Amino acid sequence: MSKLKAAIIGATGLVGQNLVKILSKHPWFDVVSLFASRKSAGKKYCEAVKWYRDYSLPDDIGEIRVECMENVEGSYDVDVFFSAIPSDIATYIEPELARRGYVVISDSSIYRMDDYVPIIIPEVNPDHLELINMQRTSRNCSGFIVKTSNCTAAILSLSLKPILNLTRIERIIVSTMQSISGAGYLGLPSMAILGNIIPYIENEEEKIEQELPKILGLFCNGKILPAQFGISVSCNRVPVYEGHMINVFLEAKSEIDAINVAKAMETFIGLPQKLNLPTAPQRPIIVRKEPDRPQPVLDKDALNGMAIVVGRVRNDNISKRYLKYVVLGNNMIRGAAGTAVLIAEILRAYNFL
Repeated sequence: MSKLKAAIIGATGLVGQNLVKILSKHPWFDVVSLFASRKSAGKKYCEAVKWYRDYSLPDDIGEIRVECMENVEGSYDVDVFFSAIPSDIATYIEPELARRGYVVISDSSIYRMDDYVPIIIPEVNPDHLELINMQRTSRNCSGFIVKTSNCTAAILSLSLKPILNLTRIERIIVSTMQSISGAGYLGLPSMAILGNIIPYIENEEEKIEQELPKILGLFCNGKILPAQFGISVSCNRVPVYEGHMINVFLEAKSEIDAINVAKAMETFIGLPQKLNLPTAPQRPIIVRKEPDRPQPVLDKDALNGMAIVVGRVRNDNISKRYLKYVVLGNNMIRGAAGTAVLIAEILRAYNFL
């Protein structure tokens, strides 16, 4: 199987660097083009990037000349664009690339709630890829855009999928503890976060509350019917470098046993596992029995950061309809770059690429 040619837009940022890391030795994709801001354009990638990964920058990718991401107007010998750029730039770049026939897998938040743009968590809602055909028809173009979700929504939705296979959920309440890497390399001054917790992340609660019903919704007659449950979110930034942790409290329609939930999570697999895709973890959900797990230092890199780790699965003493658990995921990998690559693998497996 010949390799497909990949380009990364926003290659010098944290998500872009993780895309470089994952794609550098990928059996299906070759990185052939890199795009970044004007200050990086024209430089070799190794000169333009402040490499932060605990992994050496691959020499071949380091030698690629960076192009200006604000002028993605040429004709490119590229099969798929991975976009990790701010929404204000993605607003015009991504639709233009799709209009010109390119496939765009995007981590930016813009267009996630567009009726014809799927938000894909590969183990959760691969059937939503059917929206691609509607998108192509409605926009009269051969290219298309697929979105990854908000990083916290990605971790949360994956943990909820096995539960939804057991029962209907009436209400979800979550409180997050989100790492500083979610704000980007220059996103938070050290004086603001060291020894501190910030109980607010701009637009984060709204994104999760809007995206989760779409991700967990039913694809029917060419559109997504959002999942019908109440959801309330409170987000906090904590002085942890990488890894988002979420306390989940949910009310089910009927009684649900925590032991059965833990078993359903442990045995859960999705389409990526059935297809044995290269980036898919063998077990997307790991359940820890210890009372003090998961922890970011110990668990954020589980199965190369592509598995989420769940702990403290228990019923509430009020009613057997209430369930509580903690879930941790790598926001840079499972919450962003790794999911984008996994989406590309599914697209190739189903001949969208």
